[in-house]
Amino acid sequence: MEIAAISSVSVAPQSRRVSNAFFRKIGSVSSLSFGILEKEYCFKSTSLRVSAAASMDAVTADKFSPASFLDKRETGVLHFVKYHGLGNDFILVDNRDSSEPKITQEQAAKLCDRNFGVGADGVIFAMPGVNGTDYAMRIFNSDGSEPEMCGNGVRCFARFIAELDNLQGKHSFTIHTGAGLIVPEIQDDGQVKVDMGTPILKAQDVPTKLPGNKGEAVVQAELFVDGVSWNVTCVSMGNPHCITFGKKGGPNLKVDDLNLPEIGPKFEHHEMFPARTNTEFVEVLSRSHLKMRVWERGAGATLACGTGACALVVAAVLEGRADRKCTVDLPGGPLEIEWKQEDNHIYMTGPAEAVFYGSALL
Repeated sequence: MEIAAISSVSVAPQSRRVSNAFFRKIGSVSSLSFGILEKEYCFKSTSLRVSAAASMDAVTADKFSPASFLDKRETGVLHFVKYHGLGNDFILVDNRDSSEPKITQEQAAKLCDRNFGVGADGVIFAMPGVNGTDYAMRIFNSDGSEPEMCGNGVRCFARFIAELDNLQGKHSFTIHTGAGLIVPEIQDDGQVKVDMGTPILKAQDVPTKLPGNKGEAVVQAELFVDGVSWNVTCVSMGNPHCITFGKKGGPNLKVDDLNLPEIGPKFEHHEMFPARTNTEFVEVLSRSHLKMRVWERGAGATLACGTGACALVVAAVLEGRADRKCTVDLPGGPLEIEWKQEDNHIYMTGPAEAVFYGSALL
């Protein structure tokens, strides 16, 4: 696989931008890194020489809008825009002309590789709407698996559609996902507010093999992981989540002290979760302020997880630890989450930003 990419990087708030174009063949480049100075943009590689214009007015992001850049139809070339939501990053593909993804799950996994590909937590496809919705969304994780939904991804999806259609100001869309209907709304300030629907609490629908201990819900149940007893609450936001505030009988979690790469996979692949699970480790700062680290099913440790932030607020309310409206601190930044009592829906508000535009030769 070969990758050609065009990227635009902001070097100062609300000011100048520098753009570069680079081309590299995967397999012949052992490493590629770049540094940004006030008027320099430089690459270092043991096997590739790259030169780039240092002029600050060389190219601006405006010249590489999704609408113009993605309107290329070369055979064997995948055009994309990379976005991130609080560091949870995705390759966005305009797939509105087909109900089948333009690349395979294996190709998606290669593109997501951070050493030999573009680098991302997943590939998201903007597809034609079904069942009366405006659009449909599918996503392949970095390991090639397909989750039902992604909260940070759907915010990126909304911004991607708005740029493709050159929509300005406040707009909302209906999106069909594997988790059902999702309705994001772009706010006047560029943030995206998403109606994430209602949480699923029934154990067998999460799914988990843990027996319901609060009606049919699993709330503060005991889960043995590698011989250690944890208290967990299970919630589905269309995808499964296991939320823990600490070990049974132990102190509340200090999430920065966790060895996440060690403990995360043990939760994800636990026999009590037949579809595997996303796991949120949560520290309570106050009744309206929570801090989490996440191990995502199929992606590992990520900087943010929107559905996870929603699920943990539900868990915190069910366990009596927090109010229904919370700020959730993730490694990539904060999300605002509200579980409204009136309609039982969860609303998530946060940013989504374009990073660069690129092409992959498949």
